[in-house]
This record gives sequence, C-alpha cells and structure tokens, in this order.
Amino acid sequence: MKLIRPFRALRPRQDLASQVASHPYDVLNRQEAHAIASENPLSFLHINKPEVDVDETIGVYEAAVYQKGADNLQRFISDGILERDSSPRYYVYRQVMGEHAQVGIVAVASLEAYEQGAIKKHEFTRPAKEDDRVAHMDALNAQVGPVFLTYRAQAEVDELVKGVTQTEPESDFEADDGTRHTFWVVWDDAVGQAIAEAFSAVDCLYVADGHHRSAAAARVRALRRARNSSHSGEESYNYFLVVVFPDRQMQILDYNRIVKDLNGMSEAEFIAALGASFEIGESVGSGAAKPVQERQFGLYVGGRWLKLRVREQLLDRLDLSDPVQSLDVTIMQNAILTPLLGIEDQRTDSRIDFVGGIRGLQELASRVDSGAWQAAIALYPTSIESLMAIADAGEVMPPKTTWFEPKLKSGLAVHVLD
Repeated sequence: MKLIRPFRALRPRQDLASQVASHPYDVLNRQEAHAIASENPLSFLHINKPEVDVDETIGVYEAAVYQKGADNLQRFISDGILERDSSPRYYVYRQVMGEHAQVGIVAVASLEAYEQGAIKKHEFTRPAKEDDRVAHMDALNAQVGPVFLTYRAQAEVDELVKGVTQTEPESDFEADDGTRHTFWVVWDDAVGQAIAEAFSAVDCLYVADGHHRSAAAARVRALRRARNSSHSGEESYNYFLVVVFPDRQMQILDYNRIVKDLNGMSEAEFIAALGASFEIGESVGSGAAKPVQERQFGLYVGGRWLKLRVREQLLDRLDLSDPVQSLDVTIMQNAILTPLLGIEDQRTDSRIDFVGGIRGLQELASRVDSGAWQAAIALYPTSIESLMAIADAGEVMPPKTTWFEPKLKSGLAVHVLD
C-alpha cells in the first residue's frame, strides 16, 4: 500500500506567499486571529479560521462560519491569489528556527493506510474539535491545514530531498517569529518518481501533530463515499494533506502545567508531601530549574523555583518497560496530580492548564505570580522515540504531552477534494 502520493496543490501566487501563509487554525484564539486578519486581507486565516470575518455574536461552530470560509476560498481563487498546479506534484518544505532546521515532503497520505493502522496515532481526539474540522473540510471542499507526520529516516529519501533544496525555491520568507519558511515544487518528474520509489521503503508513518485533522479527513471520506455511488477509491477525498519529516529532524519542546490550587494544602504541606516521591533541591532561578533530563521536574510555588528529582524508590515501583508508564508526564500524573492535588483527568479538570515550552519558564512564573494560579510544573521534553514506541504499541499518550516547533504554516498548499 502506498502511504503517500503527489497531488495538484492549490498554492499562493509566488509573489504573495509570505502574505498568504498564516498560523495554524488552532494556535490563535478568535481575537488574536481577528487582529492579524483585519490588517492583512491576504492572510489565510480568512479561510482557515473564517470566524474572523463574521459578527462576533456568531459562534465559531455555526454554519455561517464554514460558509464564509468556503466563500473566502473561492474569492482567493477567483482573484488569482491562489492558483492550482496543472499536474500532481510533490513539494518540499523547509523550516529554520534558530539553529534547528527540518525539511519535509508535502504530499497527500492514504486514508486507507490511516484506517488500517499504517499511519499511526498516539492521541485521543475531542469530539467538538473533530466535528469542527469535519464541517470545515466538507464546506470548503478542501483540506487547508496540513497534518504533521514523521517516519524513521531513510537515507535515499534524505538525499533526494536535499537535491530539491539545491534548486530555486518557489517561495522563501521569514515569518514574524523569525522562523524561515522555504517551499519548493518538485517540477522534475524523474525526481518525483524517485521520491515515490524511495518512500516505498517506509513501512509506516506517525501522526506527530494534527490528530483532529486526520480523524476529520477520515470522517469526510466516509461521508463522500456514501454520497458517491461510483466510488473507486482513487478520488482525492481518499487522501489527506500532510507534510512528512524524518524522525531525526523532529524538535519537541516541553509541555508544562499550571495548577489552580493545592487541594487544601499549604505550600509547605504540599512540598513536604512531594518529598515522599521526589528529592527536592533548594530554591533556584528559572534557568537552573529547567529540567535537563528525564525524571527531573521544576516546581514554581510561593515565588520560588525548586528542582524535583524522582526517587529511586518510586522508579522501582514503575513498569519502565511500558512506554506510557515510563513517561515523565505519567509519573507527574501518578505521583503529583492524582494523589496530592486530586486532579484525575487533565482533559476535563479546570484546575489545570497547559503552557507550551516555546513560551519559556518565565511564562509559568508570570501566570502564578498573577494570582490566577498557585503552582507550575516544568517537564523535560518527551522524545520522538517515546512517541513512536507508544504508537507502535497501539497505546495513547496522556493529553498535552508533546509540543512540536516550529509550527507548519497554513496556506502554502491546499488539497482540493475533487
């Protein structure tokens, strides 16, 4: 079964790519997106997050929002802002954030492979968020936000991609956060065929970021198949938009926690209770508190940072052969959140929130110092090897375990559902 294939991308005109490319739909709230989109009529947020263009009294999940997205997409096409390639192509997308660089292949991936487990997941999805993406895709007749996939690197694929990056790019720009985005079209049919052949050695893919988009694409496929009496399996709705990066290039940042209260304990009582499972270091600055390896945590409480290290006695009680039980985020759940703070389910408990590592530990301290939260826990980043091991085992990570950076821009390639 072929995991990926080329497609006819709908892409921004070469001179407009930097203005069109936008943040993903799920990293900005409505107000933030509106502020950006109102200043840039070419921003892909008008398509990817169309609530920016309807009255704020209209809910983000209402039909009028999805219709506005469809209207905006058609306007971008009719105005010549987006143009569609005449034949199926692979594309190459490079991102450079500081000293980190990652280069992936833009393609469409098989939903049959996804449903049969050859494209592996590691997270549960939330129904409301999944429903939103289903309605958005179906209304727009297009997939506009790429799913971030990874795979165990293949040297031959690496060399072919490297060759493409030595040619003239279609677009090359620096975003407002300093990340550089460069996009190539694989115009050479022989190179495209070589990529397809080399990728045949890849036996599976892993969803890194985009579980809701991939699950929604599978549901849209089922809807379209039911409507199509002559369904063949070759229709474009049988595939979903992806960017596929080799595992060695993945950058996962820490995904930290803030908690509303200490479950009735004083700060001193909470710290004392932690002593049963952790060695507790003296008060340190945020830089020194940042975990530098697994089994370390930073704790901010009472205006100071403490360093926590898992005691050997606790490790001896864990099944470290289980890829989920051995995660630091699971240890945090089982040794801190559940027994001490009474937080059983991080997905639903309003007493906990999540802060991506891109914001730094200063953000954690700021949230606590504001008085809105009482403590913060900093974690060491989960490894890509752990992610793949969990997906291989058919297990699921705890919520908000991985934060991938840099984020993929939306709008550089759209997959039309012909």
